Amino acid sequence: MLKVISSANGKIGLKAAMDVLKRGGTAVDAVEAGCRVVESNPDDRTVGYGGLPNLIGEVELDASIMDGNTLAAGAVGAVKRFEHPISIARKVMEELPHVMLVGEGAERFARELGFEEKDLLTPESKAIWEKGLKEKVTGVYEDRMDYMEALRKYVHMAADPEKHLGTVNFIAMDKYGRIACGVSTSGWAWKYPGRLGDSPVIGAGNYADSRYGAAACTGRGEMTIRLCTARSIVLYMASGMSLDQAARKAMTELLDLQDAYWGRVSCVVMDARGNHGAYTIGGPSSYAVITEDMDEPEELPRVEITR
Repeated sequence: MLKVISSANGKIGLKAAMDVLKRGGTAVDAVEAGCRVVESNPDDRTVGYGGLPNLIGEVELDASIMDGNTLAAGAVGAVKRFEHPISIARKVMEELPHVMLVGEGAERFARELGFEEKDLLTPESKAIWEKGLKEKVTGVYEDRMDYMEALRKYVHMAADPEKHLGTVNFIAMDKYGRIACGVSTSGWAWKYPGRLGDSPVIGAGNYADSRYGAAACTGRGEMTIRLCTARSIVLYMASGMSLDQAARKAMTELLDLQDAYWGRVSCVVMDARGNHGAYTIGGPSSYAVITEDMDEPEELPRVEITR
């Protein structure tokens, strides 16, 4: 059965993803299509156009995509002025002998391929960014270095649970039972310029293997990078665990992690049979699903993992 799941903020892209599958598109096509809808949504402050900027007011985007049938993957990080990092990541996967490009290199590649450039900072996101800084950074600074030194003291604003829980996840299964996973984000608001979380890191925020399943994460990426959470879930399923057992084990490992800025982490998971679920630590949340026989996507609660 054709099926797509997403983080809750991906709900608006699920019908587009399913339409791709119904037209005979691949799982990779579907996750890209779903991500693109969210990336273009200016009301989502955590992904694409309208995403909240870094400490110095620049919107930096990260994304990754993985084909569970071939284990091919592509990722980009710290990309500015390009609305659809998920599509650039796919081109990295398909056209380069690399897995990841970051910063100026990723932007150069996007320009070579003809991707459109635009200002990603909306007036609304700029106002939120300015308000946050004005509440913390005051005074007059002689030069940019002094200003940056002052800003560094407040990078912890990025760890505010109200600011960093974004990122969109999509996992799709096509008519051949192939699975793909896509992740896109603008990262933490007020992050230090150049910061990468787990979204572009294959194995941490995104992993797919059609033989066993796929997983994707949102939340404090520094935690999932250290534990390779997405691949851990898939490996646990490969070892014989059920989807529920695998996800619970990986999420419980996060509870034990020592981190000065310990924060919420959530995941969405699909196994090779199309079973799906979602899990979270740090507070309740939800995810969304659509199948080929559904007219509209459905939002479901995640399983909250606690001690």
